[in-house]
Amino acid sequence: MNNTVDSLKEKVILAGCQLQTMDDEHFHYSMEELASLTKTANGEVLIQLTQKRERPHPATYIGKGKVDELLNLVEDLSPDIVIFNDELSPSQLRNLSAILDVRIIDRTQLILDIFAQRAKSKEGKLQVELAQLQYLLPRLTGQGIALSRQGGGIGTRGPGETQLETDRRHIRNRINEIKQQLAAVVRHRNRYRERRKKNQAFQIALVGYTNAGKSTIFNRLTTAGSYEENLLFATLDPMTRKVLLPSTYQALITDTVGFIQDLPTTLVAAFRSTLEEVKEADLILHVVDSSNEDYSNHEKTVYKLLEQLEVSDRPILTVYNKKDLTPASFVPSPSADYVKITAFNEADLEMLLTKVETIAKDSMKQYSILVPANEGRLISQLKTESLIEKIEFNEKREKYEIEGFVLPEHSINSQLEKFNGEG
Repeated sequence: MNNTVDSLKEKVILAGCQLQTMDDEHFHYSMEELASLTKTANGEVLIQLTQKRERPHPATYIGKGKVDELLNLVEDLSPDIVIFNDELSPSQLRNLSAILDVRIIDRTQLILDIFAQRAKSKEGKLQVELAQLQYLLPRLTGQGIALSRQGGGIGTRGPGETQLETDRRHIRNRINEIKQQLAAVVRHRNRYRERRKKNQAFQIALVGYTNAGKSTIFNRLTTAGSYEENLLFATLDPMTRKVLLPSTYQALITDTVGFIQDLPTTLVAAFRSTLEEVKEADLILHVVDSSNEDYSNHEKTVYKLLEQLEVSDRPILTVYNKKDLTPASFVPSPSADYVKITAFNEADLEMLLTKVETIAKDSMKQYSILVPANEGRLISQLKTESLIEKIEFNEKREKYEIEGFVLPEHSINSQLEKFNGEG
């Protein structure tokens, strides 16, 4: 069985250019990430070719000597594809294709390909197709014959609705059509979000670098069955479920698409509406894989994207995941309010939920009331829609003593006022 799977994998050569602005360690991790992305897209890396340059070569990205070296590797190893660790310009793509006579894609196209595999919802598929078309439009002349057929393989997969050999006008029409469809989906999402707002629950958003363990934590907290695998971009479509805090208060938690450094600009724009979920959150759980040696850069990437989304003002709790695999050299970010957990450890998850509940209380209004026993409906509502710390029946007064916390804008506050002065 494994032999069959291996035979279906495409043979890949990776090529990267380390510029002056990038230190050795960061470049090394960037190439490692490219290899992980290739694995996720079902490719097998044969060899990596790298070069140090002040700036990319305008015609071929890497220098002439390295192009010759790459040509020799292509002739010796017969790869299916060469993947470059940067976004190539249309002319670089055209020139390299002519010299090497092998299919060439860049990091952007590889990420788009993975998104095409992962998208499940209508919105996700539309967003991927939009990003792919926007990427392809200036490159229609650049890839020549490679676009004359819709094949299989890394960098060519897509939603299957658009023939890549169509002319620019057709593609522009399709882009406009997708934008209209997406606008309708976004309107629907906004209505759904408004409905959730009316439910007035405390909302949590899970964010983090791709493969940090967000979906694993999401599944352990909600038993929702979100797709979970040790691959980059395992989750693409956002999912919202209820989560019970230790006091039995029901909060809402959303799993979001993983972030990645050098995320293609077309994708940042296309997935903005998906990440809008983060803007509605009362608390952001920033999941970091503390076992990854490049965790510090991962954190910076996430914060940069949160700034772009204009949500860096939200309370953020950093969740350092995989603490059982964390190296001794690990140092938490000095500015972070954080917890260290292992997603598969029940005690750790309880500790995380307790911390979340403490933060939730900070954003809520405290109340202490006496409620007559015949106010069953209100008591029931308080149990489900507020965070109750104490509920006792006072036999002498024949009233319930209830203490808890409620969101300041919750409609139930007006009813609480009635019983506030009762004593």
